[in-house]
Amino acid sequence: MSEMADAIRALSAEKGIDESSVKQTIERMILAAYQKSFGKGYDNCIVKFADDMSEVNVYARKTVVDGVYDPVIEIELEDAQKLAPEAAVHDTLDILLDPKHDFERGAVSVGKQEAHKDLNENSSRKLFDEYKEKIGQIIIGYYQRMHKDNIYVELGKVEGVLPKKYQSPREFYEKNDRIRALVKDVKRLPSGSGIQVILSRTDENFVKSILELEVPEIQDNTIFVKNISREPGYRTKIAVASNKIDVDPVGACVGLKGVRIQNVIRELEGEKIDVLRYDEDPHVFIKNALSPAEVKQVVIKDSEKREALAIVSDENFSIAIGKQGQNVRLANRLCNWSIDVKTEAMVTSEDLTENDTRRAAEELFGGSGNEVYDEILTVAQLPGIDQRVAEILKEAGCDDIEAFVSAYENGSLDNLGGVTKEQLDEVYSIINENVEFEDDEESQQNSDSADEVSEEEYFCPECGEKITPDMTRCPKCGVEFSFEEE
Repeated sequence: MSEMADAIRALSAEKGIDESSVKQTIERMILAAYQKSFGKGYDNCIVKFADDMSEVNVYARKTVVDGVYDPVIEIELEDAQKLAPEAAVHDTLDILLDPKHDFERGAVSVGKQEAHKDLNENSSRKLFDEYKEKIGQIIIGYYQRMHKDNIYVELGKVEGVLPKKYQSPREFYEKNDRIRALVKDVKRLPSGSGIQVILSRTDENFVKSILELEVPEIQDNTIFVKNISREPGYRTKIAVASNKIDVDPVGACVGLKGVRIQNVIRELEGEKIDVLRYDEDPHVFIKNALSPAEVKQVVIKDSEKREALAIVSDENFSIAIGKQGQNVRLANRLCNWSIDVKTEAMVTSEDLTENDTRRAAEELFGGSGNEVYDEILTVAQLPGIDQRVAEILKEAGCDDIEAFVSAYENGSLDNLGGVTKEQLDEVYSIINENVEFEDDEESQQNSDSADEVSEEEYFCPECGEKITPDMTRCPKCGVEFSFEEE
């Protein structure tokens, strides 16, 4: 049986099956051959392996009896004692078999068929588990053929298929062309003897994975890809953010002279890519998402329904909408907002009225506790404020509104690190739009006026002379009177 073991080991090496699976396969193969020779109901076949797998022996386990009824599972006491002199009735003996002589002709062939089937199933199961773990990862293969618009890709151990719906309209391949794609799914073939790896080049995660290969800052988690919206073959929008103040996420993804993003565009066969900064404030994020158009103003119409209005100039209207509505459609998906784009001439006063915008913005995108502020006291509470700038001002002791205004106006913030003059100007502008200041002189005047109004004047009912509540007689005409409380 050593030749049989060698053959099975060679086959298992080809299929990549471990030793324990090899042993199980040999056992099942020999049992199939044994039952082919002696009958399917018999399971008294015993297979024993040498420690180094160099030899395999086959035994028939039989019970010692005095009068054999079934010679397949029983042995006569006299015959048993010839093999083992101490044997007694009811003992069991393992009788060595020689498959070449003891098995029927053709039984070994049946066993080999079972072995091949078993090995194929084990190989298929192992490959399935291996490629199941690769779902969502990039894999490289080579174009083999096309059938019914589906492209079949050679992946080495298995065959991949790139369905028509997962192909970019920009791409065309020839025999042996290199194809890089995302593992979308893994399926077992109907025959059960293999697997099929489903590939995609249109998935948004394909773009994300390609970008990760080009941008080390994404790999080390300095930069995060917050969201991607894509129309394969035409345009992709990528929103990125950084967890470090001094790292520009957009600049890092674009690279020096655009070399990083150009590598991604080249892989996508020239598909346009917009890399933009993610912002928790929907006003800012929607503005960024509609790039390359310049947006003058964003109005949140309904925060619960996530409806917003973007106002642009006439010359930016077609850019914001995009060809066949592509740009605004991608922006909608990127932000998860329904964005209506209008020019300044199209809007009315009603269009510019936000539906409790500031409160909704603070609830959705505000501080860690989603606080709603009745009175704005700090820079961080301002609607539409860059929270990174607010944090820098807080560290500098200028988070208080009045403290900031005072420092801004006397120029002491001009050399503050981490913020630009334009960002400070924007904070000052937002304060002027949202905060009302009352000076001390005006407050005192209002108080005096209130006191004067509260002092009521009285006049004599006869002559009209001015009198006071402590009088009982008019000093001019002498008429008597009295004051009564109502």
